[in-house]
Amino acid sequence: MIKSYKPYTPSRRAMTVSDFSQITQKKPHKKLLKILKSRAGRDNTGKISVRHKQRGAKKKYRMIDFKQFNFGKKAKVLSIEYDPYRTAFIALIEYENQSKSYILAPQNLKVGDLVVSDQKAPIQTGNRMMLKNIPAGTMIYNLEMQPRSGGKIIRSAGQTGIINSKEGKYAIVKLPSSEIRKFHIECFASIGTLSNDEHSNIVIGKAGRKRHMGFRPTVRGKAMHPAAHPHGGGEGGNPIGLKYPKTPWGKIAIGGKTRKKKKPSSKFIIKRRKTK
Repeated sequence: MIKSYKPYTPSRRAMTVSDFSQITQKKPHKKLLKILKSRAGRDNTGKISVRHKQRGAKKKYRMIDFKQFNFGKKAKVLSIEYDPYRTAFIALIEYENQSKSYILAPQNLKVGDLVVSDQKAPIQTGNRMMLKNIPAGTMIYNLEMQPRSGGKIIRSAGQTGIINSKEGKYAIVKLPSSEIRKFHIECFASIGTLSNDEHSNIVIGKAGRKRHMGFRPTVRGKAMHPAAHPHGGGEGGNPIGLKYPKTPWGKIAIGGKTRKKKKPSSKFIIKRRKTK
């Protein structure tokens, strides 16, 4: 669900937010919090190496368990919470031995539900198991790239992958980007689709809200002088005068392929993702 506001200011007229009706607890579990130092896009010498970044609003990092290696132990969902560092919601779970951890919350996961991680487990939302034990056509998230490495991909709001088939020691998975790729059948994945699926429809509404998120203003290359950007210079509203848009460092900005041709993992890609 998306919530809108009464238009008592020009920015409020278009602004929307998630209504957070799924959130069951506002205060996070203290033992699973960590403060990350913000460098605002600066390197070890203090110079800006990544443009358009700033400190943003104060926030604490929630330590998410992307591995869930407590095999065979059932865990009860205690709460569904908001995480300022990610787009999907998170769930606080408690195992039989009273230990607690945070996991990514899928859609339709509720307080009181039981989740389990094992080599083979029931096909139920939130459960985690090896790809070889998940039927073809099942929707998955938080997928490992290599066995026992922990979930690395399909981790943002509303995303899901689909297991197309299995061939020998590999499973063929269609990723949210439309890329079709091979994964080892001993890689772990969680069952379901990630929560907060309407996140992509949220309208920011005003510049200040982006500043709170840690973004500084971006200046068009067209508005710069020729020494600062390849698009710069010229009189009036003329075009950039180039075959294709470039970055400030002269690289292709739109549509250029950046993947290395001899990258070892290319052999696992069956079909490349669609580019705009």
